[in-house]
Amino acid sequence: MSFAPVLHSEWLKIRTLRSLLGALLALFAATTLFSAIAGVSDTSDPEFDPLFMALSGTAPGQIAAIAFGAMAVSSEFHGGGLRLSLAAVPQRGRWFAGKLAVIAVSTLVVGLVTAFTALLAGRAGLGAAASGLTVGEQVRGVVGAGIYLTLMALLAAGLTALLRSGVGALSLLIPFVLVVSYVIGDAAGGLTAYLPDRAGQIVLYETHDGTPGPWTGLAVTALWTAAVLTAGAWSLRRRDA
Repeated sequence: MSFAPVLHSEWLKIRTLRSLLGALLALFAATTLFSAIAGVSDTSDPEFDPLFMALSGTAPGQIAAIAFGAMAVSSEFHGGGLRLSLAAVPQRGRWFAGKLAVIAVSTLVVGLVTAFTALLAGRAGLGAAASGLTVGEQVRGVVGAGIYLTLMALLAAGLTALLRSGVGALSLLIPFVLVVSYVIGDAAGGLTAYLPDRAGQIVLYETHDGTPGPWTGLAVTALWTAAVLTAGAWSLRRRDA
């Protein structure tokens, strides 16, 4: 079987599952809303960063991206869905690649639109405080946010495939990005910059001192994601459907 029918079938699943469309809608709504709220924050803080503040909704919005990636894969483990999918596409690697491609494209498109809208909402609230942002910095922030959200959705998809459980993946990732990452960061010092969520969010800052840099940080997140996806693919190949 060629790859195009696999992509088409996986795209149909995304379109027809309301929970997945709801997760993408939540990604847009949460990110935009929290960026708009952050836009009226106190700008007198010496550590104030206008680009990060305008795109700060990405942090809560990533929960929806993680949920989308996890649910897109976990839906296959209910009601014998995986058996049916593999009966249609016996090559497990091709099927998984098609699933990931659809997750990635869907999240990237929604993520870019969301980041652009959030930036506009955040800038409207910040007013003159955001006037110093250059076009290049804003483009970098929007594109970086879209890529970051996509990587987090894929990370969740890979972990779900590894654990064969969406609940298990969400139970690990959501507390990690909301709590554990910051607790570890306080104890580990500079090593926190290389955690998947913290590294990827560096691209959202106008200025950042230290390593990794904005794009290097996204590369670190991509390496984490690639490692988890590899483990998920291994699990799919080794375990019964």
